[in-house]
Amino acid sequence: MGKQFNSKQSLVQTIEGYIRYYNSRRVQRNLGVLTPVEKHALAMAA
Repeated sequence: MGKQFNSKQSLVQTIEGYIRYYNSRRVQRNLGVLTPVEKHALAMAA
């Protein structure tokens, strides 16, 4: 069973946190097994 939320604010914060994780910290194979943040840092250093 999934997590129960007591308020809309709690649900929205959880979703926003997951979106931030998914878009910036999740390891992605198409980026050479790097996170988007790591890939960006490598591109900026080049």
